[in-house]
Amino acid sequence: MPKFETARLVPHTPDQMFDLVADIEQYPRFLPLCQNIGVRSRREREGKTLLVADMTVAYKLVRETFTSQVLLRPDDREIDVSYIDGPFRYLENRWTFRPVGEGCEVRFYIDYEFKSRALGLLMGSMFDYAFRRFANAFEDRANVVYGQPRATGARS
Repeated sequence: MPKFETARLVPHTPDQMFDLVADIEQYPRFLPLCQNIGVRSRREREGKTLLVADMTVAYKLVRETFTSQVLLRPDDREIDVSYIDGPFRYLENRWTFRPVGEGCEVRFYIDYEFKSRALGLLMGSMFDYAFRRFANAFEDRANVVYGQPRATGARS
């Protein structure tokens, strides 16, 4: 039952980082292993958005598609992902974005297990590697979308 959690300080606002992570249709452009995303449905109610989406991940000759429910809560600056169908026994994922100084703390948590032990052995190490690179991928993407943060001058 692999789990991964990380927290990073980034020089972008919580709203910017929330919007970047919430824009799941852009993931294939920059996210490791993500080959395709298709949004099946999108419903908005009371300031929240509920998506059902298919994500196709690929590595070498292995290609898997899974379906998730994504709950976007912009007022709370949180994104919760619940697994619906695909190669996992379960998958839970949460993003939170909290203001820190002029930037924000981005927390990423994921807990998952493959249904098939063989697929887990084949894809498990690549998923672990990809999840560890997610934070970098999103920060790099934020720098492209919102601009590179300005370096602060040295104090004398």
